[in-house]
Amino acid sequence: MESLVFAFNSVAPIVIMAALGYFLRKAGIVGNEFSAAGNRLVFKVLLPVMLFTNVYKIEDIRNFDFGHVGYALVMITVVFFAAVFSSGFVTKEGKKRGALVQAIFRSNYALIGIPLAGSLFGTEGIAAAAVLSAFAIPLFNVLAVTELLFFSGNGKKPGFKKILCDIEKNPLIQGVAAGFAALFIREIFVFAGISFRLFDIVPVQKVAEYISSMATPLSLIVLGADFEFSAISALKKEIVFGTFMRCVFVPVLGIGTAFLLFKNSFGGAQFAALAALFSAPVAVSSVPMAHELGGDSSLAGQLVIWTTVFSAGTIFVASFLLKTAGIF
Repeated sequence: MESLVFAFNSVAPIVIMAALGYFLRKAGIVGNEFSAAGNRLVFKVLLPVMLFTNVYKIEDIRNFDFGHVGYALVMITVVFFAAVFSSGFVTKEGKKRGALVQAIFRSNYALIGIPLAGSLFGTEGIAAAAVLSAFAIPLFNVLAVTELLFFSGNGKKPGFKKILCDIEKNPLIQGVAAGFAALFIREIFVFAGISFRLFDIVPVQKVAEYISSMATPLSLIVLGADFEFSAISALKKEIVFGTFMRCVFVPVLGIGTAFLLFKNSFGGAQFAALAALFSAPVAVSSVPMAHELGGDSSLAGQLVIWTTVFSAGTIFVASFLLKTAGIF
């Protein structure tokens, strides 16, 4: 019951905030210009600052469990290629395929995953998830930029140099890279015995936290403002397939493989981080990224909503089975 309550409490705010955006548009309070500007603001400013802040808050980079991190990154890559391959059987339209692939492999780790790991295994779960996020989130973004550009639907496949250039210019990747650079400088300070830290400057810390806290709520309001129930029938095949893959196939593959191969190697905290990584719904940031990089943002928004709704059951089942198996 505790897992079910947590799952509901995790996904309900997302659905409610998106519903707020939907009703604000219906009431005429926000319109198309708001949605377009909101997507740009989230993608280019709010999310990069949030990612920078999350990376910089990692307490000690020397505590990385590279076996655990390596497994997660390999499995994310496996899921990515499985999504690329399987999506071709569902749709041949590049923009839809790009949004569908992103929905399958990219989880809402920052918003739901890390708190879920804490619910499953306390502060140790949060610590393991935070470390994992420093590697998983950059990989999510690199893969998302690559496949969205490849499936952009303009009739021309971008070359390697073009993809690499766009990865380097991607604001989300730049935010993570800046976070790692600041983290590296902080470690130099630690080695040199210098006590100063970036967030010791109170205005800098407060502004970073303010901007970071705006990212998710605004993303969800914009998502709701763009949501169209009339689009469901036209996208039903893609929605059903993407939701099944994200909420059933990915958790079974990612968590099940870890249990079969590393049950005696990973501890409860590591399994909590993996359960959170693979059972969380699609990342909210997938919508502004699809919007900016030529993907089908309408389909991306639909998949965020529906995977969020059904992920409550996924989270409950995953946590229940892991507890039954004696992992937690």
